[in-house]
Amino acid sequence: MTHEATALAPPTTSPKTAPAPAPRSPRTRGGGRHGSRWTPWLYLAPALLVLAALLLYPIYQLGLISFLEYTQAQVSGGEPTTFKGLGNYRTLFADAQFWQVLLATVVFAAACVVTTLAVGCALAVLLTRIRALPRLALMLAALGAWATPAVTGSTVWVFLFDPDHGPVNRLLGLGDFSWTYGRFSAFALVLFEVVWCSFPFVMVTVYAGIRAIPSEVLEAASLDGASQWRIWRSVIAPMLRPILIVVTIQSIIWDFKVFTQIYVMTAGGGIAGQNLVLNVYAYQKAFASSQYSLGSAIGVVMLLILLTVTLVYLRLMRRQGEEL
Repeated sequence: MTHEATALAPPTTSPKTAPAPAPRSPRTRGGGRHGSRWTPWLYLAPALLVLAALLLYPIYQLGLISFLEYTQAQVSGGEPTTFKGLGNYRTLFADAQFWQVLLATVVFAAACVVTTLAVGCALAVLLTRIRALPRLALMLAALGAWATPAVTGSTVWVFLFDPDHGPVNRLLGLGDFSWTYGRFSAFALVLFEVVWCSFPFVMVTVYAGIRAIPSEVLEAASLDGASQWRIWRSVIAPMLRPILIVVTIQSIIWDFKVFTQIYVMTAGGGIAGQNLVLNVYAYQKAFASSQYSLGSAIGVVMLLILLTVTLVYLRLMRRQGEEL
């Protein structure tokens, strides 16, 4: 081979002399993944610290008191605080009134949740079908109900349904009928007020979710001849399922621990305690009877029930393949 041919031949590189790839920097090799994994927690750290201070310590104190003998005698220092273990829970579970109140609380909360979701979702769909001015008026009215304090709203509802001066009885021709005298009518009155101050959250949240659905999907379903109920059941609801999960869990938590509405509208639980729910029952045990340990035990039971319901609900949704 001549010198010129050798010069024109393409250079060859043996495997032994091939340049090695540049070593990855420690940050690229491990630090990047490590940093990306912890970055969200760094952003959440301030909020988590605040929540820990506001929630974890009170929950710890609640659980601690539930295992102690803690009444007015211990609060005043007249007797020493003693450890009872599960004695408060045994006393509580042996009380027939506790089980009656628990059943009433579950039924009442379930009725409130179902009614709130039905009203909120129906009005959310209505908001998508009315003009801008009526939509604005409905939004302002709903947000006004949502922003009203529970004590104020309960007092207004008691006045509206007052047997002597309330306008509702006059419009319905009920005379001097007392809504708070009967057990079921009192629960119904409280349910109306709870739904009135709770449905705006569901309405606004679901309305925002509906507006995020592509209009082409809804138009295609309408052109295929689907009714409004079929569109909601087969198109809108499946696409809004993550949002509906959030509002359902939030409604369960709110309605299960209702206190102000029951206490104000039924004067502390109704005649002979016929309208007691767990929150009011715990208040009576802790402050009216000075049995702070029993009141704390009721609070722990409520916490465990809500945690169980929430975890079971989320687990069922995950089994159905929902991303939460």
